[in-house]
Amino acid sequence: MKTKISLSALIVAIAVSGCRLPPPAQPASAPDIHTITSNFDRVVVVRLRNGTDVLEGLQRFAEMQNIKNAVILSGIGSLTQYSVHVVNNTSFPPVNTYMKESGPSDLLNVNGYIINGRVHAHLTLSDDKRALGGHLESGTKVFTFAIITIGVLDKRTNLEKIDDYNWR
Repeated sequence: MKTKISLSALIVAIAVSGCRLPPPAQPASAPDIHTITSNFDRVVVVRLRNGTDVLEGLQRFAEMQNIKNAVILSGIGSLTQYSVHVVNNTSFPPVNTYMKESGPSDLLNVNGYIINGRVHAHLTLSDDKRALGGHLESGTKVFTFAIITIGVLDKRTNLEKIDDYNWR
C-alpha cells in the first residue's frame, strides 16, 4: 500500500530527523550574459576640490554616505597628476601596467561602480598632446575641481561578483 505524503510533511519529517538537504547547486562558471535589474534610490553629484585624491575622495564619500552599490555615471574636471593602470596581456591572471605622471590634464570622464562599498572606477583624461585612460589609482589629484555624478542603487541590489575576473 502506497502512502501519500505532502511536501510540507516531508520537510517537517526531514527537519525532525536531523537530516539536512544539500545546498542548492551553484553554477561553477559565470553565464555568458548576467543581468542585474535595479532602480536608483538617488543620484548624488560629488564635487572634489583642489588637491583631493580622486579615488580616496570617492571612497570617503561612499563610506560617509553608507553606500553599498552604485554606478559612477560621469565625471569631469582637471588634474595636476594622475595614476592609472591598464591590463597588458590576454591570458589569466591579468598583468597590469601602471602609469603615473605629474602635469596638467583635463578629466574627460569618470565611470565605474561602487561594489559592496569599494570604488572600481576608470577615467579618461587628456593633455595638450594625447588622451589616455585606465583604472583609477590613488595618486590622481584634482586641480580646479572634479564633479562626479553617482547613481546609488537600491539596497537589495547585489553586485558581488560583477567585477571578479575569476568568475568566468
